[in-house]
Amino acid sequence: MSDRVSVGFDEMEAFMVDVFRGIGVPSADAAVCADVLIASDKRGIDSHGVGRLKPIYYDRIVHHKIQEPVTQFEVVREYGATAVVDGHHGMGMVIAKRCMQMAIDKASEAGIGMVVARNSTHFGIAGYYPMMACEAGMIGMCGTNARPSIAPTFGVENMLGTNPLVFGFPTDEPFPFMNDYATSVTQRGKIEQYAREGKTLPPGWVIDRNGETRTDAVAVLEELVAGTAALVPVGGIGEETAGYKGYGYATVVEILSAALQQGAFLKQLSGFDADGNHAPYCLGHFFMAANIEAFTDLAAFKKTTGEILRALRGSRKAPGAERIYTCGEKEHLAWLEREAAGVPIGVELQKQIITMRDELGLDGHRFSFG
Repeated sequence: MSDRVSVGFDEMEAFMVDVFRGIGVPSADAAVCADVLIASDKRGIDSHGVGRLKPIYYDRIVHHKIQEPVTQFEVVREYGATAVVDGHHGMGMVIAKRCMQMAIDKASEAGIGMVVARNSTHFGIAGYYPMMACEAGMIGMCGTNARPSIAPTFGVENMLGTNPLVFGFPTDEPFPFMNDYATSVTQRGKIEQYAREGKTLPPGWVIDRNGETRTDAVAVLEELVAGTAALVPVGGIGEETAGYKGYGYATVVEILSAALQQGAFLKQLSGFDADGNHAPYCLGHFFMAANIEAFTDLAAFKKTTGEILRALRGSRKAPGAERIYTCGEKEHLAWLEREAAGVPIGVELQKQIITMRDELGLDGHRFSFG
């Protein structure tokens, strides 16, 4: 196998659709799931794209049997601009997209819309959903809890998920402002990527039960599951570099992802039952949309937002720095760079793709690596 090859976005998306269909996901839902994953690869977020197809979705449905390929989307409570949804362990991308669309529809009527979900599963890149709001001329916000990963400040036990808190703002530029990232210094997907590529983790990302930093990516993935290692919150270890800020925001996301919908939280999201067997993750999400036209003229909002971002990028640079970026810009540049080349696929991911293709008998998909 080649060390690293590129596969066209359309080709890879079509393959993912067929994989999802092959494991029982209805065609329309399979298209949604593949679209979310390919959107990640297009934006250069390799930690959440096709690299997660096998371990996060395929294996959980086929091998662990803890996720339902057919999504039962149930609205269990609705009141004006709000709603509570139960996803019944279906496809997280399908649940999340429908929830955000509900929030957008409610915001069209009421100015603000908020929808929360329980009993969901991993929904791909969080930024996909606020981008939906931006495309509708709205401000978008979302978050999700996740299996225990982050240790609280002054602690060493993984308690909180990587819990992204994401905002999206439409601008007068070709791309929206989008701050899509975890409340930990890094996230599991990035560690998985390092493990696939045989790279060592930077010190300060992960700590063990003694508070010592861990750098072996493969070992860390096992230790996170075992509970003997934990991710460090944004800001770093302790209070000296303000790690309490990442810890605090991770807790905000945990509350909004569990308390409003009365869903699972913290250690209840481990993915294992009391006997150590695989169990559904029961994730919670929240989605908000704000109709800009309820506050001001949309074009004026976009212009002001764009002026703020351009002023930031045009400010004085540090010595030796080439340029200043604003949130969402690097992802836009990645898309422009990758548009022709496609998705970069490393050796380990090549093996996963071939395994899924062969197990499902998808003989119509042939790649340069096999």
